[in-house]
Amino acid sequence: MTTKPKARKFRIRRTTPGSGQATAPDSDTRAEEDVQQTPDTTPQPPAEDTPQHETVHEGEVSSAREMSVSQNIDEIRKEGLTGRQLRMARRMAQKHGLAPTSDFDAVRLLRARGIDPFQRSNIVELVSGGENTQPAETPSERIQLPQTVPVGQIALPSTELSPADRRAKEIQKIQRDIASRRRKKMLLLMSRLAAFVMLPTLIAGYYFYTMATPMYSTKSEFLIITADGGGGSQGGLGGLLPSQFATGQDSIAVQSYLESKDAMLRLNEDVGFKAMFSGDEIDPIQRLDPDATNEAAYKVYEKYVNLGYDPTEGVIRLEVATADPETSREFSEKLIEYAEERVDALSQEKRFDAVKTAEAALQEAKDERRAAQRRLVELQEGSILDPEGEIANIRQLIGNVELQLQEKQLDLNTQLANARPNSARVEALRSEVQVLSQELAKQNARLTEATEENASLASQAAEIQMAQADLATADLVLQSALETKRQSEIEANKQVRYLTVAVKPVASQDPSYPRKFENTLLAFLIFGGIYLLLSLTASVLKEQVSS
Repeated sequence: MTTKPKARKFRIRRTTPGSGQATAPDSDTRAEEDVQQTPDTTPQPPAEDTPQHETVHEGEVSSAREMSVSQNIDEIRKEGLTGRQLRMARRMAQKHGLAPTSDFDAVRLLRARGIDPFQRSNIVELVSGGENTQPAETPSERIQLPQTVPVGQIALPSTELSPADRRAKEIQKIQRDIASRRRKKMLLLMSRLAAFVMLPTLIAGYYFYTMATPMYSTKSEFLIITADGGGGSQGGLGGLLPSQFATGQDSIAVQSYLESKDAMLRLNEDVGFKAMFSGDEIDPIQRLDPDATNEAAYKVYEKYVNLGYDPTEGVIRLEVATADPETSREFSEKLIEYAEERVDALSQEKRFDAVKTAEAALQEAKDERRAAQRRLVELQEGSILDPEGEIANIRQLIGNVELQLQEKQLDLNTQLANARPNSARVEALRSEVQVLSQELAKQNARLTEATEENASLASQAAEIQMAQADLATADLVLQSALETKRQSEIEANKQVRYLTVAVKPVASQDPSYPRKFENTLLAFLIFGGIYLLLSLTASVLKEQVSS
């Protein structure tokens, strides 16, 4: 049991019939609240004609009406209405001349007056009417909550059904309405799917099964090997045996050539590629115009000539599809022949380039040897023919002069050691020592000093030795260049790149293209994906516009 708080003061507010317009809104509000609290749907008398007296007695904080209003607003809050719905209810309340204190109060007032603020007809009326709209429709023209039914109108609920039966009947009606709308939406969905997915898929399937020209595919495989290897276990034949795969660059180069426009033009000149795909046996969609350009023919060539390279195995796989199996086999053989010629051209250019390089190195070595030999001859012509022999003779002469000088010096010293030396003998020995010393200096000068006309014998001998060393080096370089040129010529005469056909092209008996079921299924997936994207885009745009 809850005890109400006691108030120290009480206030009595009276509302008289002649109080004027100031009390009219309160009367309307109280009348609307009374209507909302009434459980039955019988019409209530106008609120303006009913005087209201409200008395606040001692011990009560708020009246029963205020508690009911607060309780109704709390119930409206629990409904979880959106901000858009609340703003719409406020505008509708203002349109009907009500003065709500809040958005939830506006919902309460409208429901008390029997107006559903979220009914579709009321929303359309609110949006299209504006401020200068006509008066609201009569209760007989719209549904209001609670609905006020005039006396005498045959629209009252039947008294023969119980509330439970009436509720079940209404639920069945709602369920039938929902089922009808679902059937209608499903019918529209199936119509759109049939128009945008099924019909194009049927057209594509009809083309693939009845109109498309069958294409016969010829598959072949080949690889490029090299004979550059060869270990010691193979002996002299090691360089002639294909012992290792060629580098990936050669295989990629051959694949690029077969996929190029040059190969297509060459194939057209040899076996008539354009004429094959411009014949009457080709369906109109795949048919090539008789006067088609090379670019259009190259697109068809890329579509029906497929190449693949496996770097792990070194195998190039070729697939050619045409309307005739024999023509497909012939195209494959021609393309393999072009690939072999391209391989030979690649290796031949490499071999000839090595020979040219060896010949240039040999010619340069010859020129250097000639220059070294010419310089040696010039040095020998400008000096003594054999500077080494001349130097040896001079050194021998210097040795003899030094020996004589030493003997005369000893004799002179012996004479000077006597107490009374022979003056004539002493003067003679001194003259001989002086002459020998001059001769020794002269011979030494011949070895180390240069004259006005010629250089010294030492410098001449050094220059001649350097020229001889240069000539010997030039001889070695010339010999190496000759060996390199001979080896390059031997390698150039050998075939170092081979194209080996692993799987020969064989004409097929059954057509490989078009793949009817796979292509039809692919068309269905493509059209279905396009329809799904368009539907999602339309739904997003519709949601953005409606919000």
